[in-house]
Amino acid sequence: MTKADLVEKVAVQVSLTKKDTEVVIDTIFDSISQALASKNDSKVELRGFGSFRVRRRRARQGRNPQTGNSVQVPAKRVPYFKPGKELKILVDS
Repeated sequence: MTKADLVEKVAVQVSLTKKDTEVVIDTIFDSISQALASKNDSKVELRGFGSFRVRRRRARQGRNPQTGNSVQVPAKRVPYFKPGKELKILVDS
């Protein structure tokens, strides 16, 4: 499902125009992104769906596959999604 498919489905269900629905969906995605990008390690929890969190990865020694040389990979923060119980059950059935 693409973002356009999601906009269309939501627009039909709530009787809004596609343009208004796209603004709402963009606002939701932007809010989630901003919360995860903030430096205070906040998480976004959507009950029944799941939670978005940020995980920290330590710096490590990597290897360039083309040359075989060792490369230092810096520490970083990566987004992580943990599905909720209801979503797990729905997907499994």
